Amino acid sequence: MQQILALLDRFSASPLTALEVELEGARVRLEKGRQAVPAPVCPPVPDAPAAQPAPAPAPAQEAGRYITAPLVGTFYASPAPGEAPFAPVGAAVKKGQTVCVLEAMKMMSEVPAPFDCVIEEVLVQDGDLAGFDAPIFRVRER
Repeated sequence: MQQILALLDRFSASPLTALEVELEGARVRLEKGRQAVPAPVCPPVPDAPAAQPAPAPAPAQEAGRYITAPLVGTFYASPAPGEAPFAPVGAAVKKGQTVCVLEAMKMMSEVPAPFDCVIEEVLVQDGDLAGFDAPIFRVRER
């Protein structure tokens, strides 16, 4: 019950509008009411610096295949600080093999390779926020 109450507190303080968690056969679904608020339309100010979106937009994609983030979360290349990365550049990984971990709301989610591939480039740094469906690895299918 304490875990559920802690989850409720975190969910209430978050910008999420829905959350479903299943653990050890128990399922909890939380939803908040949505209120549509129209965004104000403002003309650009010539000397104002551009606002930085969070997370940052993905860089222009080069030719090739990508492994993308299945959820919004903080990217970690290794299982723990100081340990070897799951999938460094040049590594050959098999379908289903963990390539990184994404942390969201203190929950760690392993990201599996969707197919056999070779890691060509890691597109995000440890601790960076990865947006939903943002490319996190450029890969070459094997």
